Amino acid sequence: MTKVTDPYAAAPQLMKQWMAVSLAAEKSLEPSLIELVKIRSSILNGCANCINMHTVEARAKGESEQRIYLLSAWHEAPVYTDRERAALAWTDALTKLSEGHTQKAAKDALEAHFTPEEQVNLTVMINVINGWNRIAVGFDLWYENGALKVA
Repeated sequence: MTKVTDPYAAAPQLMKQWMAVSLAAEKSLEPSLIELVKIRSSILNGCANCINMHTVEARAKGESEQRIYLLSAWHEAPVYTDRERAALAWTDALTKLSEGHTQKAAKDALEAHFTPEEQVNLTVMINVINGWNRIAVGFDLWYENGALKVA
């Protein structure tokens, strides 16, 4: 049995602050868009915990199975709005920074569909989910029904 570090128990004050930033970012844009971004980032980062958690949350908020399944190939899928496509392209560009400078086209699309404030809100949300992916993968976390499961 592998011991799992619970970051909330190990660093409660910092995790409380991190959660506050997360919740604020989550409320800054429409819920459906936020869920798509969370799932897409989690797919790119290979975070099974977050894919599991956020697909459940997206379904609960009314997201369709089709749109959830197609996130892995969103470029070819005609089921997303131009605004969602811009957000997904920005998510890809920021999540895969080390793969090269693909931000120009994504930034142009972002500017066409989001106000400056929304651009910042989306960028913070992408950073938040990327951070959660790294916490979950780094500490081998698995949340189920709102509770941390110890492997």
